[in-house]
Amino acid sequence: FYEAASSWDGPSALSVSLASGAPGSPGAGSEPGTQTEWVDCIQASDMCNQNPHCSSRYRVMRQCLVGKEKEAMLDNNRECQAALEVLLVSPLYDCRCKRGMKKELQCLQNYWTIHMGLTEDMEDSSPYEPVAPNRHPDAFRLASISSGMAGGRNCNPCLDAAKACNLNSSCKRQRSAYIAVCSKEDPNKGETCSRKRCHKALRSFLDRVPPEFSHRLLFCPCQTEGCAERRRQTIVPDCSYRDKEKPNCLELQSVCRQDPLCRSRLADYIVNCWTPPDTVSTCPNQDNHQACLASYARLIGTEMTPNYVDNSFSNWTISPWCTCKGSGNQEAECLSFLGYFNNNPCLSEPSRHVHTLHTSGMCSVTDRGPTVIRLSHELQSNATLMVPCQNPLFIDAKLSSEITVCVILLRGDGGATTVRK
Repeated sequence: FYEAASSWDGPSALSVSLASGAPGSPGAGSEPGTQTEWVDCIQASDMCNQNPHCSSRYRVMRQCLVGKEKEAMLDNNRECQAALEVLLVSPLYDCRCKRGMKKELQCLQNYWTIHMGLTEDMEDSSPYEPVAPNRHPDAFRLASISSGMAGGRNCNPCLDAAKACNLNSSCKRQRSAYIAVCSKEDPNKGETCSRKRCHKALRSFLDRVPPEFSHRLLFCPCQTEGCAERRRQTIVPDCSYRDKEKPNCLELQSVCRQDPLCRSRLADYIVNCWTPPDTVSTCPNQDNHQACLASYARLIGTEMTPNYVDNSFSNWTISPWCTCKGSGNQEAECLSFLGYFNNNPCLSEPSRHVHTLHTSGMCSVTDRGPTVIRLSHELQSNATLMVPCQNPLFIDAKLSSEITVCVILLRGDGGATTVRK
């Protein structure tokens, strides 16, 4: 088999013939990962199938990944290894997927056809297109929530987030749909709900509803246990999160890695949310907290669904439904994995700096004075922010203190127009 693979023009010729005329695909001599534009993995698969040498190895590789013995096949089977060597110089190696793209799952499956055989013993790279670094880290930065963002203790930003969702037809429809599915009993299995259907409905909500609504529900700042409990209940955790037994975190990780969607979103979360403890930045990509929030939200509805573990508002913890108890000699590895969630400075930032074009709570500050939001003049033209006019005060934007809610329209010249709402 290997001799047959080497008998034609060679891997370099394969790369050239497949990549010719395809923007973003690697050409002859290109190093993996050096291009700035990416060919998606569905297009890369089509390109491979048009070449008889690549398509035959692609079919072999797909067979190598079928069944429970795929790890042994990838490690020991000569045909699998030879097929992988050929595919490493095809556009399939450097392809990526767009978040929320049409046929996203098919794209991810194509990606892992190559990369599953390369990363069994190491952390996965993300199959999604890289997120651009945050060039203006202060553009959307909110002042500390703990210093009074939510105002008095009678304030409930999570309730206000739900009200805001109900005023948007798409958010209201999608939220009602997942709550209904996740609250419905499944008599066929004797369970309180269908976890699979619940996860699908949650993914639909988070994929289709703009983050200015969904992120407010997930990351609303709280100063009371009642508010924090509402936040914890956002994803209907009795169905989507909790299970009869709590698995070991490494077992849950293994289950997740068997599913292309879960594996992809977990890898993307780690890439966008985790920095080593000795790193100055709290988030990757120049403190791009928004990328972390989006990656966290996209994990919800997978086997690795994370959530707040309790209704604490001052010292909250986020974790998947798993434990490291009974890990034996793998305890350190287990705790390291769990630390991606419960000991993550980037993930804790949403409690202080929600980097979205909206305020996290619509409550006015009554006891600690106004919070200041800094607006960057580099913000995109025609961006819209809906805020309570008394809170916060905007730099470079004149707001009327007589109006309850304002819509701020950011103009291309750096100015802002206030509209009564």
